[in-house]
Amino acid sequence: MVSARAFLKAAVKTIRRVRVPRHAWFVFLFLFAGGIGLAIGSWRNLCANCPSVAQIYTFEPRQTSKLYARDSTLVWEFGEQRRTVVPLASLPAYVPQAFIAIEDRRFYEHNGIDFRGIARAAVGVLRTRSLSGAGGSTITQQLARHIWTERIGFEKRILRKMKEWQVAMALERAYSKDQILEAYVNQIGYAHGWYGLQRASQSYFGKNAVDMNPAEGALLAAIANRPERYSPFNNPDAAVSRRNLVLDVMAREGFLTEDEAALWKAAPVPLERARGARAQAPYFVEWARGILQDRFGSKLYTDGLEIHTTLDLDMQAAAQAAMESGWKRVEEWAGFDHPTYEEFAAGTDAADIPDIPYVQGMFVATDPATGHVRAMIGGRDFVHSKFNRATQARRQSGSAFKPIVYAAAIESGIPVSEVVVDAPVVIDQVDGTTWRPSNYEPEFMGPITIRTALARSINMVAIKVGRRVGLEAVGQMAARLGIRTEVERFPSTAIGAAEVIPIEMLAAYSTLANLGTRVHPFPIVRVEGADGELLWEPQPERTRVLDPLVARLTVSLLETVVASGTGHTGVRLVAGLPPEVPAAGKTGTTNEGSNTWFMGFTPNLAAGVWFGMDRPVSIVGRATGGGFAAPVWGDFMRRVYYGSPPGADDGEGEGAGAGPVLDIPEPWPLPRGLVTRRVDNKTGALASRWCPTEDAYDEIYLPGTEPTVVCDRQAQPVNRPPRPQGPTP
Repeated sequence: MVSARAFLKAAVKTIRRVRVPRHAWFVFLFLFAGGIGLAIGSWRNLCANCPSVAQIYTFEPRQTSKLYARDSTLVWEFGEQRRTVVPLASLPAYVPQAFIAIEDRRFYEHNGIDFRGIARAAVGVLRTRSLSGAGGSTITQQLARHIWTERIGFEKRILRKMKEWQVAMALERAYSKDQILEAYVNQIGYAHGWYGLQRASQSYFGKNAVDMNPAEGALLAAIANRPERYSPFNNPDAAVSRRNLVLDVMAREGFLTEDEAALWKAAPVPLERARGARAQAPYFVEWARGILQDRFGSKLYTDGLEIHTTLDLDMQAAAQAAMESGWKRVEEWAGFDHPTYEEFAAGTDAADIPDIPYVQGMFVATDPATGHVRAMIGGRDFVHSKFNRATQARRQSGSAFKPIVYAAAIESGIPVSEVVVDAPVVIDQVDGTTWRPSNYEPEFMGPITIRTALARSINMVAIKVGRRVGLEAVGQMAARLGIRTEVERFPSTAIGAAEVIPIEMLAAYSTLANLGTRVHPFPIVRVEGADGELLWEPQPERTRVLDPLVARLTVSLLETVVASGTGHTGVRLVAGLPPEVPAAGKTGTTNEGSNTWFMGFTPNLAAGVWFGMDRPVSIVGRATGGGFAAPVWGDFMRRVYYGSPPGADDGEGEGAGAGPVLDIPEPWPLPRGLVTRRVDNKTGALASRWCPTEDAYDEIYLPGTEPTVVCDRQAQPVNRPPRPQGPTP
């Protein structure tokens, strides 16, 4: 047999004897050079739209804007891809090791392209005749396509792979291995719209990424491969299997011992989102987001703004607990025949439901001096309905509007001890019909003082006083106090027929609490840039709109409502708010119990409560603001000033208890200038020995409006109240 060496020598001699023309060599060299140039040009043009070296060097992930409560607790993040960057050095070693073990075991050995991995993937492609699931991408390649998705893409094509190679090699030249790994774990998605390790850890486990254990780190590394498939919420069996594979590989690579891997493989995976990951005040957050978007536009989602708000998480928890108790009270009320929240929620997984069949509610609390909103609940379930009933709904306010009528009356010089007859009212309408309003209770009380009329929420007196003062004056008073919606000048306006927005109604009450100074509610304290630069610091707009003496007299009327009127049972007895907490407010109920209200305040905190159906139908027979809304208001205030003991429901089902949030304030002082007189509560005249002493009380007046006539009831005839007419409102 001829040896290989002899054969090769013979071939060389044959080639040498062949004479190749010189011009043929030139053609060959030209074609060879052209081919090399074409290959180089194609390689460069392959990624013509890929990021430049400068872009790679200067790349920074888009930062979420963070919204903080007033104690600097992070509440929410806004961003196109919500993420918070976590330094690699702060993580336990086993967390990045989990990603290296399952995604790129030779990460610290290659220059961005793992040729052994490519060869393994090629074999898989030949075996399956499909690029799907071929793998072979290094962590650096995966980072490249996650950072510049629009330029590289995710499609299963060789062209995309070659683009990845170019950008991956550029990344390796620009950054260290640890920087690339840190960027990777903070950049990628972990299903459900959660980007970055910190966001994923908070959402899955309710903890910071630095606090994850090996099983949790392995689960996130498992999810990274195919997020929606390996999310434990979507496919728990697949998630456990993939997580355990990661732990096995970590043990094989020496990152864990076999015993440690076996221990952590027994850990359960989460099956629902961690409680702490949910927004603690979603309606407040969304309200603030709308304001911020109007001012900052898209920068809100990309520039990493630091947003400091007025939200008090302790008050928010107190409000939630009080409202949950209130909803339960309504649904357990005799005759309640609507679907309960639990019944409805158990039968649907839908979101943004347009027609909610269960009872809804609203709660807002503000610091009346600054307008800072401390707590907000705009509905019962933010997933079911994002419509904010505190800031967007327009509902009839019922008797909660009456303090505005009486404030206008006091300003006009009418004393609150003036006697008005509670008797039927009949008013002719422009269409030829007659309006015959009635009180909530069927009986009429006859002659009563304005103070008693408001305390007992007598409709006939409010209508008469409103007509006497003038409906134009009443409408203007509403606007001055803070109600921005149009208040129509109809006789029924005096008893709350006009539709108002709840937060504006609370603003009006807060103006009274401030003794005449209006401050509109607002959620933002300041906004800073990512570098700490102050971008916006809105200041409260304080406007004196009412004489302090008039405002203090109106506050006095509202104190009587809580002390002995329609608010007393709900606030003081049912809710158990002690009398040492100064409180003023007013109940409100509209026709057939479709809206129930309580608006009120202490010297340093204002709050409003509303219950009703989204559709304008009755909640339940004989529904009242005193029965439904007032107990919630009192419950909230009791929690704020006294805290809740361990074992009490805190609105989140934890029952850990909480301490007081605010100190009990001193009562409102009587400003200099008001006049005090002892008068008879039946006639409004000065008390005397000719009238029963048990009917005498101390009343306050604007200078010049105090009574001068002495009470003498000995010769007065007995007044019998007339029978009611018309339906009960």
